[in-house]
Formats: sequence, structure tokens, C-alpha cells
Amino acid sequence: MPLRSVFLGVGSALPARRVDNAELAAQVDTTDEWIVERTGIRSRYIAGEGETTASLATEAARKALEAAGLTPADVGLIVLATATPDNTFPSSATKVQHNLGILDCISFDVHAVCTGFLYAVTVADSMLRGGNAKVALVIGAETFSRILDWEDRTTCVLFGDGAGAIVLRAEETEDRGILATKLHADGRFADMLYVDGGPSTTQTVGKLRMKGREVFRHAVVNLADVLGEVIAAANLTPDDVDWVVPHQANARIIDATARKLGLPAERVVLTVDRHANTSAASVPLALDVAVKDGRIKRGDTVVLEAMGGGFTWGAAVLCV
Repeated sequence: MPLRSVFLGVGSALPARRVDNAELAAQVDTTDEWIVERTGIRSRYIAGEGETTASLATEAARKALEAAGLTPADVGLIVLATATPDNTFPSSATKVQHNLGILDCISFDVHAVCTGFLYAVTVADSMLRGGNAKVALVIGAETFSRILDWEDRTTCVLFGDGAGAIVLRAEETEDRGILATKLHADGRFADMLYVDGGPSTTQTVGKLRMKGREVFRHAVVNLADVLGEVIAAANLTPDDVDWVVPHQANARIIDATARKLGLPAERVVLTVDRHANTSAASVPLALDVAVKDGRIKRGDTVVLEAMGGGFTWGAAVLCV
């Protein structure tokens, strides 16, 4: 039987402070109607003092391990996807490792912005099947609120903070696990979604900048293409897919992508209304919601997909 990375559990974490559109409209020149009509977002969570990418990631990891019935001592690999690490170095993954009380395991960050979790899943899958570890924690965690320009109403209303984590274990099986992954990147479009700072350029963190209309256009095309590509790579058809868990950037992008591939809306998990865009955390956050509320069940075929700055984009097929 093939060796596959089997999904054992998922967990998530959100900051304590929830900010709805009305509260945001009191600070920024916007309205609840404007935000909902263009994005589908109604609220988001904003990290407060003492809440960081690593602390949220740690909480999500603990919950995922509990759901999997495992302990930190079982973990041999931590891959943390983030564009907002606690520090330039060391990696936030090593902070999570320390917080969990793990004395020695492979731990590192992956940076592919909103596609980061898909990149992390693919790396972890390869390492598990390659024998580098038996059990992996794959985490997406962000505190995007710390890189937003709160005077730019076109971007600050779109993002939130949070973390999600899954546990994968290498097992010999024919009917479960990660069936296929596909990743892409095209650096020609870096100026459409970026942060205008960095250690080697401005020596500052910088703020997020985005050309929203262009990003929307590329997202619909790229996501539909990679969804078709990964489903074919798994020798499946769209009819075989029980659930799509997309990157939660914009409800209109999600709807347009589903229509382009012919997937009914009732098979697409949508959480952007309550979490906004949490970048690398959005896919595992949405996955946790759908597992916890009973929609995604053992034996279901689930497709994960995302696109982010770079541009990067990717997808994975997982048989739960």
C-alpha cells in the first residue's frame, strides 16, 4: 500500500477581540454596506497585547493535537506558514516547538503569503513520505493587523488575525490521506500585492499595498485552473469532490471560482464573513469550522486552495 500523509485532526485559534464593520466604520471612511457588498466580510478578529503569531499558532496546534488524540511528544515536524512572524528570526515554528515543550523536532517557517498553508502542507507531505518524520503539525498563523495601513480603507477592512493547524501522520493506506498537491508562483505580478518594507530594503516592517481589481481578476483564473489541475492529478472529477475549502479572501472571488469550475455553492465552505482574510491561516481556520460543525466527515474528499502575493497559488486534495 502507498505511504500517505493522513489527516488526524484540526484546531484553530482567534484573538479575543472581535471587530465588526460598524466598529471599523467609526474609525475609517467606510460603511458596513460597502464592505459586505464588495467582500462579504462582516467581522474580523484583531490581535491585542500579548497575542502574537506564535501564541495563536501554539493554541491552534494544541487543539489540533487534542483532536488527533496525540501529544506534543509525538510530533517530529512543525511547518508554520506565515507572512507575519514574531521576529525576522528565529522562526515562529521554533517558538511553537518551545511552547509545546518539544525538545527536538524539525521546525521551520514557510513564507508564501495567503498560499502559505498549501505550500506548508505540500512540504510536510513530502517530508513525511520521505521518512523525515512520522507526525507533522502544519500550521497557518497570521497577525496581519500589524502590517495594515489603517488609513487605507481599500485594504484595512479586508484582513484579520488568527491561526489554524492540522496534524498529519505517515501511514500505509489506500483510501485516506493527501492524494495530490499542485503549487505555482509567478513573480511578474509582485507589485499587485506586497508589503512596502523589509529588513534588506527599508529596514522597516512596512505596510500592505494591493491593487484589488487586478488581484481579483488573476485570482479567479488561477484558482479555477489549479483546482482543475489538482482534481485531475488525483484522478478525480469535480463530481467526486465533497467539499472545497478555499482561501477566504473575498466572497465574490470564492463564488466566481466555484462557478467557473461548475461546483455548487453548497459544497464550498465560506467563513470570510466572520474571519475576513487571515492569509495563511484562512484555509485551516475554515477547515476547522467545517469539521467541528459536522459538514466534513471521515471519508469525505476535500479540496483546499489558495492564492496570495507573489503571486503564489496552489491546491491539495485530501481524503479525510
